[in-house]
Amino acid sequence: MKLLSYMANGESLFGAVSGDGVIAMNRRVGCKSLREALTAGLLPQIKAAAQGATPDHKLSAITFLPVIPDPELITCAGINYRSHASETGREVPKQPSMFIRRTNTLVGHEGELIRPTVSQHFDFEGEFAVIIGRGGRHIKIEDALGHVAGYTCFVDGSVRDYQKFSVTSGKNFPGTGPLGPWMVTTDEIPDPTKLTLMTRLNGQEMQRSGTDLLIYSVPHIIAFCSDFTPLAPGDVIATGTPEGVRPSPQPAALDEARRRARGRDHRHWRAAQPGGGCEVNE
Repeated sequence: MKLLSYMANGESLFGAVSGDGVIAMNRRVGCKSLREALTAGLLPQIKAAAQGATPDHKLSAITFLPVIPDPELITCAGINYRSHASETGREVPKQPSMFIRRTNTLVGHEGELIRPTVSQHFDFEGEFAVIIGRGGRHIKIEDALGHVAGYTCFVDGSVRDYQKFSVTSGKNFPGTGPLGPWMVTTDEIPDPTKLTLMTRLNGQEMQRSGTDLLIYSVPHIIAFCSDFTPLAPGDVIATGTPEGVRPSPQPAALDEARRRARGRDHRHWRAAQPGGGCEVNE
C-alpha cells in the first residue's frame, strides 16, 4: 500500500493511494491521523478497507502533508555512505552518527522549502527514510525490520554555514525537510537494500545510489536508535545521503537553484516539482 497524509476541502486526512486518487481512511478506520492508525496497529484494517473502495479525492486536487505530519521523533544519520564520507573529507563513523530534527522542519510533497534570510548556503540531501510501525526499546538487529511500517523519501535541506559550527542549527530551520509523497508499506518492500535512491535538481540528476551501500543498514540504525531512546509508531528515521551534495565544480542546476533562492526574505524552493525531486525506485 501507499499511505499518505493530506488536506482536502479544509480537512486534514490520511488515506491509501488508488490509481490517480486517494481513499480517505479517517472515518473508515476511526482514526484522526496516520500516526494514530499506526499506533493502533490498523494496517490490516486499512488494507481491507481499501479493497474495492472508490477514491474520495483525486491526487491532483489534494494538498500533500508530510507523510507523518506530527512524528514524536525525527532522527537522521549523518555520514552513512562511504561515497559521501569521501566527498566531504569525513571519517567513517564507528557507530551510526545520528542527529535530531524538529517537526516544524517538515514539508509535504509539492510544498515549498524556505531558504532562511540569514544564509545563502542552502543545499539538498536526498535520503531514504524509515517509518516506524511498532515501537520498542533495545530492539535487536535481527528483529528490527519487524518494527517498520514502511519507507518514504526525505530531503534533508541543510544550511551549510550554520551546519559547520552546529549540526543541530544547520538542520533545523523551519520548512527545510520534505517528507513524502507517501509511505510504501513493507509488504511491497520486504528488502530495503534492493532500492535505488535518486535526487534530481531542476531536471538534472545529482545523486544516485543503491540502498545496499549504506554503511549502517536499516536494522542496525533502528537497533542503535532504540538503545538511546524508545521508538514509537510514526517515528521517522532518515538513513543518510550518498555523494553528490557538494559537487565540484557546481553544476548549472545548483547555481540556478541558489540564484532563485536569493533576493527577498524567505524565498521558496518547490519541494518536488516536474523535473526536480527525490525518488526511490525498485
